Amino acid sequence: MCLAIPGQIVAFDDAQPLLARVDVGGVRRNVNVGLLADDPLIAGDWILIHVGFALSKISAEQAHDQLRMLQAMGEDALAIEEIRGYTFADGGERR
Repeated sequence: MCLAIPGQIVAFDDAQPLLARVDVGGVRRNVNVGLLADDPLIAGDWILIHVGFALSKISAEQAHDQLRMLQAMGEDALAIEEIRGYTFADGGERR
């Protein structure tokens, strides 16, 4: 299932400004944040992620509500598995 999944930004790579290191339920992946260039992001911000791209910035409350909803639907493990399936390499290449 393709879902937008909340994740929290933990760091940015100065050499790759369009990539952020994001934590999703303990899984950390590089996510492309280029679609949010007009909405500056900082470490600690929450974002919605779909197939490796940040789609929107959300509040911590919205993120926790979304995570609870995924858990209630039994989709939380699938969402984490989806996150494990992709990442952007340090060179910006999508895997």
